[in-house]
Amino acid sequence: MTETPSPALTHRDGALLRHGRPFRMLSGAVHYFRIHPDQWEDRLRRLAAMGANTVDTYIPWNFHERVEGEADFTGWRDAERFIRLAGDVGLDVFVRPSPYICAEWSNGGIPFWLSARTGALRTSDPVFLAAVDAWYDALIPRLAPLQAAHGGPITAVQVENEYGSFGSDHDYLVHLRDALRSRGIVELLTTADGTTADMVRNGSVEGAMGSFTFGTGVALAKKLRRPGDALMCAELWGGWFDHWGEQHHVRSAASMIGTVEELLAEGGSVSLYMAHGGTNFGLWAGANHDGALQPTVTSYDSDAPIGEDGSLNDKFHALRAVFAPFHDGDLPPIPAAPRRQPAASAPLSPVASLLDVVRAVPAGAAVPMPLSFEELGAEDGLVVYEAEITYAPGAALTVDVLHDRAVVHLDGVRLGVLERDGERSLDLPAEGGSGVLTLVVESQGRVNYGPHTGERKGILAGVRIGRRFAHGWTHRVVPQEAPADPALPDAAAPAAAAPIDGLAVAVFDVADPADAWLAFPGAGNALVWLNGFLLGRSRAVGPQVTLYAPGPLWREGRNEIRVLDTDALGSAVEIREEPDLGPVEEFIGS
Repeated sequence: MTETPSPALTHRDGALLRHGRPFRMLSGAVHYFRIHPDQWEDRLRRLAAMGANTVDTYIPWNFHERVEGEADFTGWRDAERFIRLAGDVGLDVFVRPSPYICAEWSNGGIPFWLSARTGALRTSDPVFLAAVDAWYDALIPRLAPLQAAHGGPITAVQVENEYGSFGSDHDYLVHLRDALRSRGIVELLTTADGTTADMVRNGSVEGAMGSFTFGTGVALAKKLRRPGDALMCAELWGGWFDHWGEQHHVRSAASMIGTVEELLAEGGSVSLYMAHGGTNFGLWAGANHDGALQPTVTSYDSDAPIGEDGSLNDKFHALRAVFAPFHDGDLPPIPAAPRRQPAASAPLSPVASLLDVVRAVPAGAAVPMPLSFEELGAEDGLVVYEAEITYAPGAALTVDVLHDRAVVHLDGVRLGVLERDGERSLDLPAEGGSGVLTLVVESQGRVNYGPHTGERKGILAGVRIGRRFAHGWTHRVVPQEAPADPALPDAAAPAAAAPIDGLAVAVFDVADPADAWLAFPGAGNALVWLNGFLLGRSRAVGPQVTLYAPGPLWREGRNEIRVLDTDALGSAVEIREEPDLGPVEEFIGS
């Protein structure tokens, strides 16, 4: 009979043990999916220099399985390589796998194709569990050999994430626990919940050590800790994320380190969320919903000790000083500051209007009613809805359920913008008539936390002209790849005025590629590509002004930036030497 390997971490009588000896996990969250792979090792070395002995990372299911049944673990998605790098640097790894991660990540990490199929997310619903099991069959055999019991760096695995604030399906948690164990996970299992008795009760499962998530609240966590569990904060919020239209959230080093010191003084272990935030590249930024949709910005800097580009701040040095006594020898040396490109500016040259760009995408067959993004197989981004309409004098156009934003055109003339939580109706031309109605609909971020997780995107309850529905809709799913220059009619080229929205291009000649911060003065609501890579969104509502463009994306020589703006094209793209994440607000997560 084969003997079951012994886990590295255990807990007994309220103490965390490593191979039977008292141990403190000094961890920080670093997400491989928010960092260019060429920079993984650099960020891990900075974490080790901060004094951490462990790195924790989520594994977002939807990042790896964008198409059902086609799990991808290559390139940027090579989680095994990231974990091995952490071990090479001398760090343990605390893995927090799917199915749900929150993390201000699109749909909380759950694939859109699954949330389109069942409304019973994060439950023991057979449809949901069947998909989870298939995913675990692809994922867990990659993680199991990397456990400390087999000579790897993984020492802990989280069962679910803050489940006690979401649901009460205990059978679901039991299924996840058993799914991990039956696939070869032998290391310490954990859960993580907020500091209320109700959250702990509903988020706990036998055989997994409970832990907490908080900004402050060490005494309360100590009181709520289950008998025998070690005191551990799996997410100590040293900063916070930002929503578009709000301020940039910061937390002072003194405030953060005070909570860390209090936790360590009580014998606890800590994982700082985030140690290095990174970037919500592409369209992976999620959203919250608190009476209205709150889309998350592209930056995930989170006012972390290790900045978005790897720069180090006062929090880094405060943590290094506090963590140092828990190490037997000297901490690794502090890496050099990251290199940045010098300031520069390039004109942004218009190429085509928004309608010209999106109509270059072939339309599907006409159907009676508008379809949701999910029905169209659209993960995120832009979908174009088009129908021929007739309308009486004084008629209005209404979209009752819109997720999330639509730019409206009639016969190529821009009529206005409809918003999910704003104006959802606008007047058609007063004289009445007929024409081609076009709505360019944008998903601004899938909700990642709470009861709205998994909701659909697009036009969800039809379009009305006056009282009646408009029927006969075609759809264009706009790819997330950088849009090419559309073929324009010859008559449109020389005499046409520059478009106020649409596609524009800027070119930079770079002698020495390095990190850069990009700004888009005058832009409205843009998607930005650098050399074909989708950096993310830039919005005039702020707070974020600059987008991080990591050095590995730049080339020596010619570099092209493409901007697709639904609202207002700016006149230039600027390289700035410092980030500008907007006006700040001191904030401690709750």
